[in-house]
Amino acid sequence: MRFNKLDLNLLVALDAMFSLRSVSRAAEQLHMSQSALSSSLARLRDYFDDELLVQVGRQMELTPRAEVLQEAVRDVLVRVNTTITATPHFDPTQSDREFRIFVSDFSMAVLMPHALALAQEQQSTVRFHLLPQTRQPQRTLEQGDADLLVIPRDYCSPDHPTEPLFEEQFCCVVWNRSRYAQAGEMTLEAYKAAGHVVMQPPGMDRTFEYLFMEGTGIARRVEVTSFSFLTAPYLVVGTERVATVHRRLARVVSRGLPLAMLPMPMRMKHMEQVMQWHKYRSQDPGLMWLRQLLQQAVLRMDAEGASA
Repeated sequence: MRFNKLDLNLLVALDAMFSLRSVSRAAEQLHMSQSALSSSLARLRDYFDDELLVQVGRQMELTPRAEVLQEAVRDVLVRVNTTITATPHFDPTQSDREFRIFVSDFSMAVLMPHALALAQEQQSTVRFHLLPQTRQPQRTLEQGDADLLVIPRDYCSPDHPTEPLFEEQFCCVVWNRSRYAQAGEMTLEAYKAAGHVVMQPPGMDRTFEYLFMEGTGIARRVEVTSFSFLTAPYLVVGTERVATVHRRLARVVSRGLPLAMLPMPMRMKHMEQVMQWHKYRSQDPGLMWLRQLLQQAVLRMDAEGASA
C-alpha cells in the first residue's frame, strides 16, 4: 500500500531500525534478510532525501530528520495496531493474549499476587508479562512496549489517561533488636543521624520517598543503596540502619523477618499509585478487563491487610 508515493510497509522496517539502531538486529526482529532490509533503508533514504541512520563508531545514530520522524512513525504504527487488534468482545477464559505490565517490585510483591489469584479463580487463560519500570515510563506507552503502567501519579504522562488504584503511606523499618526498636520510636534527630538503606532504581530518576526528602531538606546519611524496594528491609537486619519503606510492603516482609515497623518522624505525603494506558486504547475490552481485575485485587489486598 502506498501513500504519497511511500510504501507504507517500509514504516515497519523504519520503526524497527529506529528502535534498535541496527540493520542486522532489525532484520532479525522482522524475520527478514539483512540485504532485504538494507534495500528498504535505501528506498527510505531516497524518499526522505536523508541518510536517516549513520554509522558513528560502532553504533548507528539517528540523523536530525530521523529524530523528528521517530515519534511520528511510532505513533502511526501504534494507532494502526490498536485499531486492528481491537475486538468488540473479550473473554478472559478463551483468550491467549499476553498483557505487558510495567510494575515496580513493590507493586509486584503486594498487589500482583492478588491479581494473579483472581485471574486464576476466573479461569483466565491470558498471560502476564511483568516488566521493570523504565526511566521514561510514558515512552513505553507511546512506543507500544507496554499495555499498562502501574506507577505513582507523580511519574505519569499528562498525555494519557490514568485511573487511581490505592494510596500508600511509608514507615521506618529497623532490625527488631536495634536501639531504635528498643526505644519504640524514631525521632527526627535519630532519623537524620542514622545510617540509611535507600532504593535507587538503575538508570531511573529518584524514587518518590527520595524526592520527598530532598524537597523538605532532610539529608539522610545513605550507607547502602539497593536496586530493589523488596530487598531494602532485608538489608537492615542485624544492623542499626533504617529503611524508609512502603507500609504495605513492610507488613508483607515483616512476617518472615526480625523487623520492627516505626512511624515516620515527620509528616509525609501519601503516594498515589495509579494505572496508566495509551489514550488510543481506552476502549480496548481486554485492557478494560485487566484494569477491573487490578481494582478487584486492591480490594482483596486491603481486606487481607486489615485482617492480618
